[in-house]
Amino acid sequence: MRSPVKIEDYALIGDSHTAALVGRNGSIDWLCFPDFDSPACFAALVGHEKNGHWQIGPEGNPRATARRYRGDSLVLESDFDTPDGRMRLTDFMPVRRDHGWIVREIAGLRGKVRLSMRLVVAFGYGQIRPWLHRTRNQVRLQAGSETLVLHAPVPVEVDDAAVRASFFLQAGQRFVFMLHWHPSHRDAESPVAPPAARRAVLAQGRKRLRRSTYRGPYRDAVRRSLLVIHALTYAPTGGLAAAPTTSLPEQLGGSRNWDYRYCWLRDMAFAFDALLAAGYGQDAAPWLRWLVRAVAGDPRQLQTAYSVHGERRLSEWIVEKLAGYEGSRPVRVGNDASIQFQLDVYGEVINALHLARSAGDLTKRLDLDAWELQQRLLEQVERSWQKDDHGIWEERGRSRPFTYSKVMAWVAADRTVQAIERGGHSGDLARWRRLRRIIRHDVLTHGFNRRVGAFTQYYGSDIIDASILRLPLVGFLSARDARMRSTVRRIETQLMQDGVVGRRHTGRSAPEAAFLPCSFWLAANYSLAGRKDDARKLFERTLGLANDLGLFAEEYDLGRKRLMGNFPQALTHIALIQGAVHLAQSGATTTP
Repeated sequence: MRSPVKIEDYALIGDSHTAALVGRNGSIDWLCFPDFDSPACFAALVGHEKNGHWQIGPEGNPRATARRYRGDSLVLESDFDTPDGRMRLTDFMPVRRDHGWIVREIAGLRGKVRLSMRLVVAFGYGQIRPWLHRTRNQVRLQAGSETLVLHAPVPVEVDDAAVRASFFLQAGQRFVFMLHWHPSHRDAESPVAPPAARRAVLAQGRKRLRRSTYRGPYRDAVRRSLLVIHALTYAPTGGLAAAPTTSLPEQLGGSRNWDYRYCWLRDMAFAFDALLAAGYGQDAAPWLRWLVRAVAGDPRQLQTAYSVHGERRLSEWIVEKLAGYEGSRPVRVGNDASIQFQLDVYGEVINALHLARSAGDLTKRLDLDAWELQQRLLEQVERSWQKDDHGIWEERGRSRPFTYSKVMAWVAADRTVQAIERGGHSGDLARWRRLRRIIRHDVLTHGFNRRVGAFTQYYGSDIIDASILRLPLVGFLSARDARMRSTVRRIETQLMQDGVVGRRHTGRSAPEAAFLPCSFWLAANYSLAGRKDDARKLFERTLGLANDLGLFAEEYDLGRKRLMGNFPQALTHIALIQGAVHLAQSGATTTP
């Protein structure tokens, strides 16, 4: 059996409906069709090869010696060198017509290389073996409602578990394999034309990035992050999947393995902010529409996460027969955190509506009265802000009075007050000013622990928590305020290791792995506090933890020097964009 593939050795390809992870060994180990949150048909990532994968490359399972994305796209090129020659594997998912496709093109660059191809399909998260039927140049793999069709340019062998091929590739030769998904009750689509399909993907990437007006520092990293956000955005609805994967562990061998293939209100609001900051303006409207559609209804029934379609039911269950990524179990489907009470999301949503009004009043393009929605959300904040909640980190234990959650309740009131004061919106200004004042006083009185000398994770605790770094970013307190400076010092001494930031520290054990969004938040704090050199150094240190393609997971294990958590992680790429914008605005660096 092959060696485990590190998370950073994967690349992302996608079609804005779903995504696949391609390893340096030429194996696609994760794929859900037709959508991000559909059951996986390739699940080797969190199991074994028998749970589904598709590998093409030189015999002997070598690693790609070089790989890159072509231009501003997710067209992946991987070069393989062997003693006998050199070849290039190009992987991409064409712009979606109705059903899904993967195109894998191999080209001989030098000499003569013996290649192998192995396709194992296991529907239903690696559990359901399909019926295989071969015709002249196709293999149909079908089980229940799903069908995959392999279009192969070389003879293949079929058994009851796999499709295999072995063949030579000479310099100048080119072969194209294609895999097509369609519902079993529907006819297959006519095959895509690979050259035209590749050009369309390249053109789509250029078009998307051309709309960005960002010209600040770290432009290449910002552009790659924007592409990741677009790739994880479900085109039919505008919903942003937090990641395309489930159950990649926060810690190897641990049980904190969550399904992130859904849309978190918090992440959607952060993404909207990042897109506006990157200059997307009117083009950010699809994200806002999804956000508002999701929260429409009784604010007491607000969830923290929804499916990419906007569905509410994300019940969590365990795939017992999957062994987990490097033995990290359980493998989960669904996420029970979706029904937690997380107070901060009310503030995130209201802040997004506030930003939309500041960007040419995008709220006028919505299908419902955004101002009425905002007031109803704030009324719910008024009723519930004193309640304990599960916080930004979605604690599975008891609820608590989390400091960041209370701050975001203040944001909800503050943005509403600002809208009324600016004119054009009516409301009980005195009521909301009073609520804003009361919450602020509560946070400053109970959130700041004078004995510790810092804002702590929740009222009365000693726990240092990096979520507090967002206080200056949302305008609650200046980064130059003595209390924030003191809090940052405690974060530096307790949460920083090897130049990057962990998420929290109880004071009784070692801090968690580096939580990459928090490192970008601290860099932004440094910028706002006038610590320009520190901001630049931390930002660049964190940038250096991306993989060779500029992709980030959520965490980084400093001991093992490995990315950890679901991959690629939208929140990290969002924080990167926001951090770069703060550095640009402060003049912290002129690095291109």
